[in-house]
Amino acid sequence: MIDSPEDRRPPLTPQLALRVAIVGSLALTLFAIVFFRLWFLQVLSGDKYVRAATVNRVRDLAIASPRGNIVDISGNTLVDNTRALAVKISPPDLPVAVSLANVATLEHPAPQDAAVYNRLAHVLGMPTARRRCQLHMATPNVFRLSPIACLVGQQVTLVAYSDVTVKSGSAVGSAVQYYLAERQQQFPGVQVARVYVTHYPQTTLAAQVLGTVGRITSTELTQRTYRGISPNAIIGQSGVEGQYNSFLQGRDGFQQVQINSLGEPVGDLRTHRPTAGHDLKLSLDAGLQRVGQNALAQSISQNAGAGGAFVAMDPQSGAVYGMGSMPSFDPSVFTGNLSQATYNQLTNVASGQPLFNRAIQGVGPTGSTFKPITATAALQSGLWSTGQIFDDTGRFCTGSGAAQQCRHNAGNAVDGSLDLQNALKVSSDDFFYNLGVRTNADPSIHPNGGPLDEWARRYGIGRSPGIDLPNAAAGTLPSPRWRAGRNRLEAQCDSATGPYQGKRKHPPGGCGIADGTNRPWSVGDNESLAVGQGDVQVSPLQLAVAYAALANGGTIVRPHLALDVQDPSGTVLQRIDPPPSRHININPFYLETIRAGMRAAASQPGGTSADVMGSFHQQVYGKTGTAQYTGQPDYAWYACFVPSTVTSRPIVVVVRVEKGGFGDVGAAPVARQILSQWFYGKPGPYVTGNSKTL
Repeated sequence: MIDSPEDRRPPLTPQLALRVAIVGSLALTLFAIVFFRLWFLQVLSGDKYVRAATVNRVRDLAIASPRGNIVDISGNTLVDNTRALAVKISPPDLPVAVSLANVATLEHPAPQDAAVYNRLAHVLGMPTARRRCQLHMATPNVFRLSPIACLVGQQVTLVAYSDVTVKSGSAVGSAVQYYLAERQQQFPGVQVARVYVTHYPQTTLAAQVLGTVGRITSTELTQRTYRGISPNAIIGQSGVEGQYNSFLQGRDGFQQVQINSLGEPVGDLRTHRPTAGHDLKLSLDAGLQRVGQNALAQSISQNAGAGGAFVAMDPQSGAVYGMGSMPSFDPSVFTGNLSQATYNQLTNVASGQPLFNRAIQGVGPTGSTFKPITATAALQSGLWSTGQIFDDTGRFCTGSGAAQQCRHNAGNAVDGSLDLQNALKVSSDDFFYNLGVRTNADPSIHPNGGPLDEWARRYGIGRSPGIDLPNAAAGTLPSPRWRAGRNRLEAQCDSATGPYQGKRKHPPGGCGIADGTNRPWSVGDNESLAVGQGDVQVSPLQLAVAYAALANGGTIVRPHLALDVQDPSGTVLQRIDPPPSRHININPFYLETIRAGMRAAASQPGGTSADVMGSFHQQVYGKTGTAQYTGQPDYAWYACFVPSTVTSRPIVVVVRVEKGGFGDVGAAPVARQILSQWFYGKPGPYVTGNSKTL
């Protein structure tokens, strides 16, 4: 077949042939380059890049910062830090990475992850059985996880991609470190790091005052107070540790490193060094604190007490020299993984609630230690005079006929003719019942109470003492208005109305807010208040503030613990001054009369604490108290002071022993040993009294 002229191809021109040759040469060159590069990467450098392929992540490893130390007034260490090992898990580096997206699978983890958890639990001596575990999720969910899986889940739901501390401190020794390092392939995602652990060299000394530390919570992370703090940080959670965390808290650093697929660091990129926290100096005296706790423990043991507290304070400035609560505990249990069993023991009523600071939170009737306040109210209101005589027949009655109510002195004692000074000396209940009647007020005219309520409030009863510790109780100062309010709440609770609307009714017998009788305030309530009984609720610290005013002439001090913030060399960076005090105007003559009665009570024959304090070589002004509780043993109280008018080292001491019996027996001996340590540097003999007054 012959092509038509139109179908014939034109001849290849020299120019076109040259172009085709150039393009072909370029294509062949490019192909050769790519081929050679691939051959170089895969054949000549294959091993190198296989190794480099495992270095595919950059991580910031936290460098822990130490918290500041806490020292006493003489520089003795109360809290410091020790370097320790911690076993940590990095959830993203587990064989099957754990994240928020798959945290629910922890209940049935991937076999590879479960093997890591089980092997690690065996090494650390931890259980593997599954138990209830609450994760930090928007919708509360309770899972059944192994202890290690629970820790991983809680940390992932708190802060994603954050390391999980499984165990630290003494539980992780060098043997564990070496074992895990030698078997890293069996423990992917597990690492051993050096951390700082809060250390309490004095163990149980001032435990409730110093407080505890713990890992920051999800709620705390959202608060401005903790802005800039690491999600894994250990922060102060209670006591001084919590109150002054902003000074004590360091700032963690970080080391940015490359890590391989086994979680091993293979190269440093950059480092930001941590900043240590500042040191804090307290007014506590470690020697006095130790003597106080030992004496308190002895009293509790000898008198079958249930617990107790003491406060020792400068009546001029409010600086707290000692504050103890028994039973105590070792705060170091909070520096590791606190077990539920241990936490239950620390909060359980049966074990005495060691976490509870009885010195500032434990409130109750004060017994006769309240009488100096009653004396002030009666004198200042003009309802009694210093030389006025009362005939104590051992029986005091109000009302008449069927409505008559009579009260008696302890042991039905008859004290005869008494003025105010001698009534304080022998602690005549009948004398002060009489003052309670005189200082009562018509509830319809004075709903906040009469002169007794007014002066008790001035002394700080029913008010927060304002100490630089969290959760200090305000207590209760009963009044006609207070009683009416309690009756109203009791009725609303019982009928499920008001604030209790829609809530399940309380079982028959009342809600316990009031006594259920709906009775109004009566003169009998004021009689009880006059002797520190009835509904009044006072903490040892509140009573110490009131007695400080008796010692210093009427200044209501602000009790405080922190003195200054220091750097590690002891240089003061900031002084911590308490808020201003306030002053109540007490007639100096009346004040001297009250003091004379307290001095006689502690030193003269027949005085309620003279058998304990009479031989003490300082001028002690003291008052016993025996608070009565229905259906249980009495609580022992003792409050005393040595004022600045007789010493250059003034001090006020208050002791309370739960179920400790009479004040002279259970509390005064503790106060004497505290005073002996303060003035003479040794506790001296434990002197027990035998007075049976309330």
